[in-house]
Amino acid sequence: MMDTSSTLFASLIWGSIGMGFAIYGKKQRTTVPLVGGILLMGISYVIGSALVMSLVGVVLVAGIVWVGRYVD
Repeated sequence: MMDTSSTLFASLIWGSIGMGFAIYGKKQRTTVPLVGGILLMGISYVIGSALVMSLVGVVLVAGIVWVGRYVD
């Protein structure tokens, strides 16, 4: 059974972080934070579990930071 309050809270957190990355990427004209931010905002539509959503969110943020260091 899905706990809707924790899923909603996780969606709010990861969507906000994704929005920050997307705005930063658009203003700095860098593709890695922009695409990563859009992906972070989109995971709440695909994943219904707060735990899985948080694990994917942590991996995406680490990937954005790691790839952003070496690509842009």
